[in-house]
Order: sequence, then structure tokens, then C-alpha cells
Amino acid sequence: MTSDDNTVFDAIVVGSGMSGGWAAKELTERGLKVLLLERGRNVTHRVDYPTDGKPPWEMPYGGQVPEAEVARDYPVQKDCYAFSDYTKHFFVNDRENPYETTTGNPFAWIRGYHLGGRSLTWHRQSYRLSDLDFEANSRDGHGVDWPIRYSDIAPWYDHVETFAGISGSRENLPQLPDGKFQPPFQLHCVERAMKKKLEAAFPDRRLIIGRTAHLTAPTAEQTALGRARCMNRLECQRGCRFGAYFSSLSATLPAANRTGNLTTVTDAVVDSLVYDAGSERVTGVQVVDAHTLERRTHRGRLVFLCASTLASTQILLNSRSEQFPNGLANGSGMLGRNLMDHVGGVRATGTVPGFEDTYEKGRRATDLYVPRFRNVDERDERFLRGFGFQGGAYRDDWRRGTGTAGIGEAFKEQLQKPGPWRFGMSGFGEMLPDARNRVWLDSKRKDRWGIPILHIECKLRDNEMAIFDAMASDGKETLEAAGLTDVNVASNIAPPGLMIHEMGTARMGHDPGTSVLNKFNQAHDVSNLFVTDGAAMTSSACQNPSLTYMALTARAAAAAADMLKEGRI
Repeated sequence: MTSDDNTVFDAIVVGSGMSGGWAAKELTERGLKVLLLERGRNVTHRVDYPTDGKPPWEMPYGGQVPEAEVARDYPVQKDCYAFSDYTKHFFVNDRENPYETTTGNPFAWIRGYHLGGRSLTWHRQSYRLSDLDFEANSRDGHGVDWPIRYSDIAPWYDHVETFAGISGSRENLPQLPDGKFQPPFQLHCVERAMKKKLEAAFPDRRLIIGRTAHLTAPTAEQTALGRARCMNRLECQRGCRFGAYFSSLSATLPAANRTGNLTTVTDAVVDSLVYDAGSERVTGVQVVDAHTLERRTHRGRLVFLCASTLASTQILLNSRSEQFPNGLANGSGMLGRNLMDHVGGVRATGTVPGFEDTYEKGRRATDLYVPRFRNVDERDERFLRGFGFQGGAYRDDWRRGTGTAGIGEAFKEQLQKPGPWRFGMSGFGEMLPDARNRVWLDSKRKDRWGIPILHIECKLRDNEMAIFDAMASDGKETLEAAGLTDVNVASNIAPPGLMIHEMGTARMGHDPGTSVLNKFNQAHDVSNLFVTDGAAMTSSACQNPSLTYMALTARAAAAAADMLKEGRI
């Protein structure tokens, strides 16, 4: 391999999504010359959102993807809640991007290879972890102890929330710390009534508005970046021309670009990292051009891996040398192990009596959240850790007719009137770290860029199944206590990966013998290598993790810049 030029960057960031965008912003704003590598195509904010604002009648299939195309190209991606004809261009082609799983243990790897990554299609729920989460491994003996506590990351939560723009209500819940919020979206009258009934029946179960990465009162800095308040269109995964929801395309990458210190290269598939045994440092990144298959090396003084949990680990596993025959920075043997997602597949629904004279206005960009209430103050003997619920109340519209028998004028006339109020909520449960849940490189199969494909083995075990059962029973109990009728609980276990919160495989920890990264997301074995995406997570908690990735990345970038300036790396 040969280098494309002689430039030595201060830092190379691999991946341009949630974590990569933050790494680029924080490093460039500290004066570092940064190269950002993205394996997918370029996407320009506002310009490359082809379905933004398009009504169904302007789509060739009304927003649906033809079955033959789904079967051929998207057998995994199709199961993502955000996948449709409006968004399929932000999802990978499964046929062209293979991976393997063990028999009987499916794993749904949801991916987006383009500038901005999954920050364009995420659901934007943004919650802090608390010391209940950071202390969990140490307390119950599953996994290794986090090398940080809430007090270490709290200022960085403040930092990323202020820049990104997170709307939410202050609730003073120890298991769900409050943050630097913009004004919250509002509960409507049906939800307020449900909240009152639920909290009267179960004082430990709080129903709050979801905390979401949408601008409701843009700051001067957000306005200067061209971002505006949310218009309540609920077309977020198509790309938002207003920049109202947080993505790296609308926020962190523009901030990095305005420094003049960022160079971005797309269509650059990272093969591996170059390790120099003499200096015990990473000296560069080897890439393959996505189209020409030309191989080249980019050189840098620091490397931040932010390619996403499994992609970053795949790169490290493929970066083998005499010193690291089982993958770069893998002196612990933990690289690729302790893969986690969230436990899902439970949805409780019911009918809300009354309120026939009311209707919801607009398409609010967030729903409700019931924070974790199990194993908070009192021990639940059935399982360790806990779960939360996300959902909302809505009124049936004409689409209820698609599942109702009927024909003729009277049937059509009935569908022109609003139906009853419904409420639904889905559970998100914690998955314990377990070394048996792991990934490795296939020794025989390579992808079209010549890189060994990833083999994934991940299974929900006894504690996860106990949480799944508890989510189902508590979901039913919760809706009945709130006065709903016709309560139904759908319990279809989601395969790992489908909650799209995969994490672990290069975990943080105190001990180099049992973990890959230290308290600053710095590799124990390679001092100028940092991993700040979901791979770094030591446990999963039950909250949506993206806000934590952002905070960890900003914190690590600040530490790395200081270390570089002081000559410590």
C-alpha cells in the first residue's frame, strides 16, 4: 500500500455519524488538523434529502418498498422501524454488505453507510445514564466496573446537550438525571389524564414527555449554523431541511468545517490501522476506495475510531500484527466480546375511554417515556437491572379501515370520522454484558473490498428473558391502572440488534487485563488510539445510549488534545 500524499494529520477520525461528528468538532475546535474518513457516499445537508416533504401520492409506491426489492436487497434492514421507500437510500444493501450469524441466534445489524451515518435516521431519544447504571456492574458482579462515574461525565452531558439541543422536562429522578434542556414538548389532554391515573396508582412509575434531540428554542449558536426550531412534521428520518433535529450533517460537521481544520474523504472503506511496534503507536489508517478498490494509507498522530460498535471492532480485529495477532489493542482478549443491545419486542396497547370531543394537533416529534422503576429503591428478585417504556396516545384515523371488514358508502363514511383514542408503549430492557456474546472475523469469506466479514454470535439469556416477561406483565398492569380497556400485550422477542442500540465489544475498564479502553476511551495498549462509539460501553443500561456516546466522545477528544499538546502521546 502507498500513501495518497505526505500529509500527516494531527488526528484521523473514522466514521462521520453520531460519535465521529463530535470527535471532528471537538478536535478541530481545539486547533487540530483532522481527517474524517467515511466509508459511504457524500451526503450534503438539505441537498441530498430527496424525499423531504414529499406526500405519499408523489412516491411511486406510496412509501412502500416492492416486496421483490426488499427480499433481494433489504432482508435485514426492512425490519427497522424507520425503513421505507422514503428512507431506503439511508440504509445499506444487505446483499452487498454481508455478515454471518450462528445458527439459531439471529442478529439484525441495521446500518447506514453515508456521510452522517445513522445520525440521519435515529429516533432522537436522549437520556442520561446515572450512577445506578455506572455502578451496576460493580454492584452485582456482572461485567467489569465502569472506570467513570456520573460526576465524571455530567459536565460533558451538559456540553453536548447545550450544543445539540435537547428538549425535555425536569423531573428530579435519581435514575434519570435532568439535563440542560430546551422547553419540552407538551403532553396533550389524554396523556395528562393518563399520567394522573397512573401515578396515583403507582407513585414510582412516572409518565413524562420524551427527551428528544429537537430544537424548540434555538440558541444563537444553533441559529448561526442554520438550524431552526422543529416544525412538527414528523418526517425526521428522511432528513430535516430545517436542521431541527440533531444530526452530524446539520450540527457537528458544519461546526468542524467552519474552523478550517477539517478534511473529509468519503467512499473510503477502512481496512485496518497501521501499528508501529517501535513507538507502540498507531501511525496511520489503511483504506480501500469504495469504487476503484485502490488501496492507500493516511497518516495521523491520533486515531479516533467512531465507525459504530461492530464496524470499529471489525477494523481492530483486522489490524493484526506480530504484537497483536488477535487484533489491535487486544492484550486483554476482550476485543469483540460482551456485545449488548436492548431487550425489546413487548408492546402494550389499549383503548382510552372518552375524549371523543378532542383531537391531537400537529405531529409531535417525541412521545412519552416511563423511566425505569424496577430495581431502583427496592430489589426485584426476578431479575437484575431494569427497563423503561416509550409510547404515546393517539386517535385512530382512516387507516384503521385497513384491518376492518367492510365495504360500501356507510363504511367509507364511518372512516371519515375519528376513531377512539388509543395508547401504546414499548419496552426497552437492559442486557447484561456476557463474554459469550461476541464477534470475530470469518476466516474464509471476504467482502468486495477484500476485508474479512464479521461473524456475530449474540443470544438473550435468562436475565434478559426475565426482563422481557416483566415488561409484558408490567405493561398490561400499567395500562389497566390508567383506566384503559381492551388492553392487549404483543410479546414477540426482538432479535438482538433490532433495537439498534448495539454496544460493547471494546469496553472501558480499570484493568488492562479485562478491558480494552481506559476512563478516557483510550486503548490501554496503544496510547494514541481512542474508541468512542458504542463499542466502548461497559454496560448497556436501559436508556437510549446515543447521548452517552456524544458525551464520552467530547470528553475523550478534550483529553486527547491535551495529551497531544503536552507530548504524552
